[in-house]
Amino acid sequence: MGGVSLRFVLDPDLTPSLRTEIVALWTDASNAGGAVGFVPPVTAADVRTIADPTFVDITEGPDRLLLGYDGARLVAVLIFCDNRFGLKAHWCVLKRVMVHPDAQGSGYGAALMREATRLGREMGHEALHLTVRDGLGLDGFYRRLGYREVGRLPGALRVAPGDDRDEILMWLDLTPAD
Repeated sequence: MGGVSLRFVLDPDLTPSLRTEIVALWTDASNAGGAVGFVPPVTAADVRTIADPTFVDITEGPDRLLLGYDGARLVAVLIFCDNRFGLKAHWCVLKRVMVHPDAQGSGYGAALMREATRLGREMGHEALHLTVRDGLGLDGFYRRLGYREVGRLPGALRVAPGDDRDEILMWLDLTPAD
């Protein structure tokens, strides 16, 4: 979408106020059915159980945080997670990819992913990897952005008793085609 204009910030200072904003977005995304580690309903306290250690991995390294703003409002979040293993240092995992629910359909998600691709190359990564919860149509979104499915973990995600979903492994090659 050509008209989408987000301001991106990589590696912001994770102040207490910014942490609260991220947790609020994460809570809203989760409660709207977003596949970012929880099944609704969740509270900010629930989200903080995962967010707080995530913030430590960002502030102390090696993970990196990308934020997207519409004006002064935080509307998008993505984390570049280091593999913490030398044999995998040439690629990166994207986690907690989310856009605020009331901004869905605005093109912000695609803009966030394009920026992640640009930054991934700039950081020297040869590929980006992410996982997707099956049953939400998210794999189609990522396919349109050039990701391909490289595997599935059948029934790996238990979202409710009797409701197990595949975890879809997706990959974007960042190396130039020869």
